[in-house]
Amino acid sequence: MALAELVELKGQLEDLLEKQLVRPSVSPWGAPVLLVKKKDGGSRLCVDYRQLNRLTIKNKYPLPRIDDLMDQVRGASVFSKIDLRSGYHQIRVKEGDIPKTAFKTRYGHYEYVVMPFGVTNAPVVFMDYMNRIFRPFLNKFVVVFIDDILIYSRTPEEHGEHLRLVLEILKAKQLYAKLSKCEF
Repeated sequence: MALAELVELKGQLEDLLEKQLVRPSVSPWGAPVLLVKKKDGGSRLCVDYRQLNRLTIKNKYPLPRIDDLMDQVRGASVFSKIDLRSGYHQIRVKEGDIPKTAFKTRYGHYEYVVMPFGVTNAPVVFMDYMNRIFRPFLNKFVVVFIDDILIYSRTPEEHGEHLRLVLEILKAKQLYAKLSKCEF
């Protein structure tokens, strides 16, 4: 890594530690890391979990097809979209599985205490969680696709009530939205 990348890596590690998303590790596991350029010109720390993913039993939970989800909103005229902020990072990893998330950098050995991006079952685990917490509203006025929540209604008045119900669940489950990516 170039000097600028090392500075970026160190800063991102400090941020992850400060937010308590990772902790120092002594795990025998240790995936490599790389920095990937984002659209906005910044960089994202990515852990290469290919070795772990090869050993992982794949969860067969079916991800819905977008076409099927869109069929549910027929007849609605008012929509809102809530995008969860770093959705995976809002789900805690079971203590016994935390060592498997370990990664190595020149600045130390760390492990995630929240679900990291890049592990093979992350999308389906998150989708299952979202479907469980929103089950009473699915096929009525909520569509969930991983970390995006679509609320649909026939009238603005109905929509206000639907939004209130969804936001109450998010608050109760301590799930946070990224306001800049939400549409109301």
